[in-house]
Amino acid sequence: MVKIDNLKICTSILSQSRGLMFRQKRDLVMVFKHPKRISLHMFFVFYPIDVLLLDENKKIIEIKRNFKPFTFWSSVKKGKYLVELANSYSYELGEKVEF
Repeated sequence: MVKIDNLKICTSILSQSRGLMFRQKRDLVMVFKHPKRISLHMFFVFYPIDVLLLDENKKIIEIKRNFKPFTFWSSVKKGKYLVELANSYSYELGEKVEF
């Protein structure tokens, strides 16, 4: 199990749209009402991050490591939670995440 402390939880469309744009390094999680495929961009995020897509049980179902500034990414699977990590953690597919 991976434990991530001090996550900012984003539940509103506005906070999810802003994400990490123009922010200093921090970790955040986006919570969706229903599982869905996610498309992200890294415009105006000036440092690489790792992205974890979680199912409804908070199990890691997809990972995008070292997501670089000014690039795009789309998930293959549908997720209920999306975790953006500016800090380093050790995790693998299938692990459960606690926050």
